[in-house]
Amino acid sequence: MSRDARTTAGDSGRSPEDRAAAEDAESSVQSPLTLLPESEEERRAKEKEAAEAAAKYDAESRIRQTHWRPLALLISAVAVFTAVYHLYTAYFGTPPTLIHRSLHVSLILFLVFLLYPPVRRAQANWWRIPDAVLALLSLVPWLYIWLNYQQLVLQAGRFTATDALVATLLVVLVLEAARRVTGWALPILAVLFILFGMFGREMPGLLRHRGFDWDTLSYQFFATTEGIYGTAIGVSSTYIFLFILFGAFLAKSGMSQLFNDLALAIAGQTRGGPAKVATLASGLMGSINGSAIANVVSTGAFTIPLMKKIGYSKNFAGAVESSASVGGQILPPIMGAAAFIMAETIGVPYTTVALAAIVPAVLYYISLITQIHLRATRLGLKGISKDNLPAVLAVLKERGHMILPLVFLLYMLFFSGRTILYSAFLTILVTLLCATLRKTSRMNIREILQALEDGTRAAIGVAVACASVGVIVGVVTISGFGVTLASAIVQLSGGVLFWTLFFTMIACLVLGMGLPSIPAYIVTATMAAPALTQLGVEPLVAHLFVFYFGLFANITPPVALAAFAAAGISGGRPMATGGAAFKLAGAGIVIPYIFVYNPDLLLRDVSFFDGVWVVASAVIAILLLSTALEGHFMEPMAWYLRPVIAAGAIMMLNTDLLYDLMGLGLVLAVLAVQMVKAKQNENLRIKAI
Repeated sequence: MSRDARTTAGDSGRSPEDRAAAEDAESSVQSPLTLLPESEEERRAKEKEAAEAAAKYDAESRIRQTHWRPLALLISAVAVFTAVYHLYTAYFGTPPTLIHRSLHVSLILFLVFLLYPPVRRAQANWWRIPDAVLALLSLVPWLYIWLNYQQLVLQAGRFTATDALVATLLVVLVLEAARRVTGWALPILAVLFILFGMFGREMPGLLRHRGFDWDTLSYQFFATTEGIYGTAIGVSSTYIFLFILFGAFLAKSGMSQLFNDLALAIAGQTRGGPAKVATLASGLMGSINGSAIANVVSTGAFTIPLMKKIGYSKNFAGAVESSASVGGQILPPIMGAAAFIMAETIGVPYTTVALAAIVPAVLYYISLITQIHLRATRLGLKGISKDNLPAVLAVLKERGHMILPLVFLLYMLFFSGRTILYSAFLTILVTLLCATLRKTSRMNIREILQALEDGTRAAIGVAVACASVGVIVGVVTISGFGVTLASAIVQLSGGVLFWTLFFTMIACLVLGMGLPSIPAYIVTATMAAPALTQLGVEPLVAHLFVFYFGLFANITPPVALAAFAAAGISGGRPMATGGAAFKLAGAGIVIPYIFVYNPDLLLRDVSFFDGVWVVASAVIAILLLSTALEGHFMEPMAWYLRPVIAAGAIMMLNTDLLYDLMGLGLVLAVLAVQMVKAKQNENLRIKAI
């Protein structure tokens, strides 16, 4: 069959968008893409475009411009003080819990009201006065707790009118700060839970409870460690802040450039290279920075134009970047700081969470790269010219010394026996020391101060989200709503594990809509995870399950914020980009079901040979599922063969030998059909895969 005839036949399995992309790329991808050096104007234009995309979909990026120098100096001074305070407490220890957490929240709120306008584009000077008042009021809760700490601890729930007034002020400030920083979703959800807590007697059916007056609720929010100053803020004020600060020092020393260059050197020349570069770089950065949208913007400004240039469609380019960025938060060792909250919530060592998450995270990225590769094969795309790529050794020689802080961090976390806080503190010092080894990464005093300020600013979104989630957790705890919802899910599923998992997944996708990853996890862990533990699922497995689907809400239409931000950079359609991202993550969506039914995948209490067998079978299954999703193996796959190979892959994950053999038979049959078709089209070769 002629090449044109094969192309025509192959086009029948392509979407219109893919055909258009292939036609656009036809003349440009016969040889690998050549990277031309960017001018300063082009680089700034990309950064401006990415910033605009971030501001459109990410409220956290909508910071007002501060032109009055005294105010700018005040903001910088408070941000640097906040960072230094957290470094000090990491080494010398924290004050009493309520005092430490309240100071953390007050400092963050102070910065929010000076940095974030009340409405978009509100730059008028008259806004400064009410915002300055709110900033000063933000210090009141901490001052009140500091001055009345003994009384609050010893009064055992007897709340005075002044106590209630300060607590009310704190709730209002936290929810207004959350509205400015994270958007409307989180404060609206918090207000609904407050109303639920107050009017429990009027609620229908399973939602009914005895109800609580405002004094009781405000005491829960303000004077206990089960409200605003609860576990979430406890972790934010310790582990999360320090690791975000660590990320800021890495960024200042050029770590993002190292990740990009290494990814280019390793994968740039391969088929569909820029998309694989985006996946690797976004995964590495996403694990550190903890924000899917911020990661989309920072790495997407570089990778998305490259993906479009070699022939990927706008929607697919945005989908690759968003799905890879979301996946970074399930990638150890840092997991976007969520690992620390998970460890505190379920009462296990951090290392247990990180080690359990390794294999599922690697499987997720294998699924992404497989689909990217098969899409490139289907469209006939190539990579970047080798002459225009950096060499691995050259990259390591120039910036490889900045890998040392990461190696040191792994040693401290897993082998030293030191606390996480002390490990993070020492790692920041080691980062500064390593940065001095070469001129390209060396930081002067001004840059160190800037890194301290950048770290505090980056921590604002997480801290505000954790504080506002404390309102939700406080109501759930005092009302017992988590147990009620878990019972409802189990009842709806008839006590069948699969249906409980399915309904829990839906609940997580809905609860996670519009929320940053950390509050999404806290909300889903509080309300959805208990349904799984009621059926005997281990707490760690249950929490990893809800964590995955809380994250996937960022790329699940209709509110797929990470995908929408990527579409703003790529020029694609937001909903179509979200749909493409959800499809890319399709094989990854199966992974949580795999480790629930087969916890050995988390490598806990499993022998070496059993672990190798479980991981190898999971890798094969993920490769086959990715092939089914992309619909290509040497030749375009008929629509009716795709569910067959997917079913075979899932059956192979079963521990029953009969199901394994049946699944293997289905898979081999489909692959045989594809190979026969490839032979007929003179395309039966390894390079066609």
